[in-house]
Amino acid sequence: MEKQGLLYNTERGRIIISEYGRNMQEMIRHLLEIEDRKKRTEAAQFIITVMAQMNPQVKQTDDYIHKLWDHLYIISDYQLDVDSPFPPPQPLTESTKPHHVDYQNHSIQYGHYGYYMAKMIDIAAQTEDEETRQALANSIANQMKRNYLEWSGNVVNDQQIIDDLKAMSKGRLVLPDDTKLNGTNEILSRPVLSQKQGGANGGKKKKKKQSNLKADMNNPNNPAYKKRKLQ
Repeated sequence: MEKQGLLYNTERGRIIISEYGRNMQEMIRHLLEIEDRKKRTEAAQFIITVMAQMNPQVKQTDDYIHKLWDHLYIISDYQLDVDSPFPPPQPLTESTKPHHVDYQNHSIQYGHYGYYMAKMIDIAAQTEDEETRQALANSIANQMKRNYLEWSGNVVNDQQIIDDLKAMSKGRLVLPDDTKLNGTNEILSRPVLSQKQGGANGGKKKKKKQSNLKADMNNPNNPAYKKRKLQ
């Protein structure tokens, strides 16, 4: 003989919307067994009021009544047939999974410069104006040096950057060997807190000069001054 009161939750069906709990789900399942459509609709409206009390945060939205009816249909496994003020939701919309976004798998030879740097080089190499192309090549070379330093953390020779630029552009972007790129210290430098930011005295408070009562014989608060007056 099966004892219904001793069933574990692991032996029962899954809860479709956990915010309402298993008892609410059983009430909705019982709703499907009511044969009279009018009584079934009245019972559904009563369950909607109970759902609103159990999940008050849903009232923060303007269309919360519509959402409650959608939840009612979903918990009933879309089998509920009542006179609802809203059309029932479509099962396909609720169960459709979002499109899977694949990881980018760009195959580039100089990975430490980045994929978009290779795209920039390709676009700059197609520039017809010679002066503009050389200006772009110089700017790209400085950015390549920055990317290399951020990747390795070591000093890099300007000639290596120039050679890599030529190789990545397939000989279309060529800088002279004596080209001077931005210095490593300039690229890796960080702003330092100045004295003005820390205050006029570098953040230190100026101590007030306190008078020495014992040395000031004309100060009435000095005990020696009072003793002298008594004499």
